Amino acid sequence: MRSKSVKEIVDFCQEIFEDISFSKARQWKAAQPGRKVIGYMPVYVPREIIHAAGMLPLGVLGGGADMEVIHGDAYYQSYICRIPRSTIELAITGKLDFVDGMMFPSICDVIRNLSGIWQIMFKDKYVRYFDTPQNFKDEVGGVFYGNELRELKAGLEKLAGREITAAQINRSIAVYNENRAWVNKVYDYRAETPWNAPAAEVYLLMRAGMVLPVEEHTRLMKEYLLAAGAEQRPMRDNCRVTLIGTFCEQPPLNLIKSLEMAGCYIVDDDSMLVTRWLLEDVPSDGDPIENLSHAFLHHSAETAAKYEPNLEEKGNYMLESIRKRGADGVIFAAPSFCDPALLDQPMMVQRLEKAGIPYITMQYAENSGQMQPIREQAGTFADSIKLWSAS
Repeated sequence: MRSKSVKEIVDFCQEIFEDISFSKARQWKAAQPGRKVIGYMPVYVPREIIHAAGMLPLGVLGGGADMEVIHGDAYYQSYICRIPRSTIELAITGKLDFVDGMMFPSICDVIRNLSGIWQIMFKDKYVRYFDTPQNFKDEVGGVFYGNELRELKAGLEKLAGREITAAQINRSIAVYNENRAWVNKVYDYRAETPWNAPAAEVYLLMRAGMVLPVEEHTRLMKEYLLAAGAEQRPMRDNCRVTLIGTFCEQPPLNLIKSLEMAGCYIVDDDSMLVTRWLLEDVPSDGDPIENLSHAFLHHSAETAAKYEPNLEEKGNYMLESIRKRGADGVIFAAPSFCDPALLDQPMMVQRLEKAGIPYITMQYAENSGQMQPIREQAGTFADSIKLWSAS
């Protein structure tokens, strides 16, 4: 079989990215009677249990840059982020009419309220607000989270009309372990050779994983790394940056392209954390609920949407990422009105200033149009880093 080119893979991912009717997920559901699709909002949900139920986990990341929000504005104030309003717009306009259920993880109060709105709007659908612990002791938070996972399993069993066995969840855990390993390989390759794996391409590749079955996404990443490794693109005199704040409402594709055009190689980010939320493989034998709970408590990524009980450790994950990826600086790109990102930022800035690491801050919305100011700001930042490092 002929190997795919980078362009073919990126074009395929771009098509998925631009399709707000989720045609690939619709095709998957229609291919076999009885199939079900469970949508989920960003950051983290245990997709392994959805997969074990024979259902497709579908990442719903808002309506994107081109969707006009009309109905959604009637449900939320203008002084909140755009993603809940555009997600309601997707639902009211029929873009999510094929979805059998929706999960709303504990990102913030806005998403918590969205789960209640969804229950009122779609009484015939499975709706779950998925809470996560703020205590990371096994005998406290572990018990709470284990119960959350069991309640989720019971709800999906009722929807599927069958039991979800431990063996099925363990098989799904193994599938997601493999997927996460290849996500990390893509991120490692980008950090090592960012000119050969531009951030915009990696972003599209990961966005495709929000819609495709996990097995297909894993194959796609393997194909991309093979194709990217066969190409030799020119290396530019760009600075290396970590992008922080994009964990929920996703940045427009043009924002990422603008940062790259301004002279910034994005060598790490916190976009679509669900693909790499767990930092180690989850055991695929034994009690899967206990294993998933333990992984969340002790081996999960730090983000503004996750409670950090020890303020002295706040920012350690960011600093380790900077060290591991060899970043020269940090770009905080928070969505407008994003409480978790904007409240977290001052504490993260303190850690950067103490470590002498340069940074800039900016805000965006998923439909941000004018990128020239962002490009100018990022370009000035990149130039200043080059000057500082040369002096």
